[in-house]
Amino acid sequence: MLCEGHRFGRRGFLTVGAVGGLGLNLANFFQMREALADQKHYDFIEAKAQSVIHIFLPGGMAHQESFDPKPYSPIEYRGEMRTVKTNTGEELSETLPRLATVADKIAIIRSMTHGEAAHERGTHNMFTGYRPSPALIFPSMGSVVSHEYGPRNNLPPYVCVPSVPNEFASSGYLSSSFAPFSLGSDPAAGGFRVLDLNLPSGVDEKRFARRRSALEAVNEYFAQRDKSDNVGALNTFYDRAYNLISSQAAREAFNIDAEPANVRDEYGRNTAGQRLLMARRLVAAGVRFVALTYGGWDMHNQITAGMRGQMPELDQALTALITDLDRQGLLKTTMIMVSSEFGRTPKINGTAGRDHWPKVFSVMLAGGGIKGGMIYGSSNATASEPEEDPVEPGDLATTIYHQLGIVADKELMAPGNRPIEIIDGGKLIRPLIA
Repeated sequence: MLCEGHRFGRRGFLTVGAVGGLGLNLANFFQMREALADQKHYDFIEAKAQSVIHIFLPGGMAHQESFDPKPYSPIEYRGEMRTVKTNTGEELSETLPRLATVADKIAIIRSMTHGEAAHERGTHNMFTGYRPSPALIFPSMGSVVSHEYGPRNNLPPYVCVPSVPNEFASSGYLSSSFAPFSLGSDPAAGGFRVLDLNLPSGVDEKRFARRRSALEAVNEYFAQRDKSDNVGALNTFYDRAYNLISSQAAREAFNIDAEPANVRDEYGRNTAGQRLLMARRLVAAGVRFVALTYGGWDMHNQITAGMRGQMPELDQALTALITDLDRQGLLKTTMIMVSSEFGRTPKINGTAGRDHWPKVFSVMLAGGGIKGGMIYGSSNATASEPEEDPVEPGDLATTIYHQLGIVADKELMAPGNRPIEIIDGGKLIRPLIA
């Protein structure tokens, strides 16, 4: 029996069957596997990451004023901001002075690219690894992880903080039982409570157990008569909700007030800080995939002032998250991804801002077996297009799935029993792997 950290693709099963017919035993087969490691399909994967925190920056964050400054370009391209040296000798924008001190623990992709300049279509790319299609709604990475691994420690496998950020963060063609669990309120708000997490007033544990038994009987009756996804998904949701409410340890994962005051201060008593701290609590407790959003980065006007107002919270919180996970021994098994739907135009526009630009932008990764102190790919001198090693959303998603032990070309079943690969044609970015 295989452990959770190893996954077989369909091609792997076919290969096992073939070599068995030739008289090779399993030990011989695993030796052959090493010789085939550089082929396109990675059928045998040992998971290095157990969880993912996807920090999504909606609106399209400017790569020039963050991860990919161009200090030697003309001012109409580079903008008004200066740079800061990282602890690895690279340069980031002056907006990220704290992150620069932990650059040895992060990897930056400076050559992300796709062709979608509309917010919705770019967001779809970054959440699913696919271009939008009129024929099919693709599942988000979080829902695929939920499908492949399921719950751990009575916690939802996929959680959105503070709420589901967009329609592309959901389960797509998969059953709605793999949709994300939403907090329903912001952990940065005073009196934060997760929606419907506690027992209703006047309902004790015994009454709760009786209600659950009654509901199970009703569910069984209807399940025998209706095989639709809606009934099955509803049963799954109820089951997970009961497990969550009945588990004190699971409920405690959402209790951000249990954090020491100095830790909350380290992250920042603000929107970015408390959302990222909540994400750390959730992955530490067993949530497999956390998707959180922060801020509005659609800065068509006055981008210098906008970045100086928006970035300090993220810089503080992101640095704290990396440091905190590292000191708790969780960075090795928790992958952090910071992304946006696209970047911003090479030239400053007439209102001192930048417009939508999907041809090249940046993504940051850390932990979960990703090599630290790494810059992968590059944009050209004006940050207008990739110069080296372009990375498409499918490549990024393939690499994330690989670190989680999920075979990216595995086929899932869409409606009508139509087999669809989790990612179609994505390439593993091997230099990023530690």
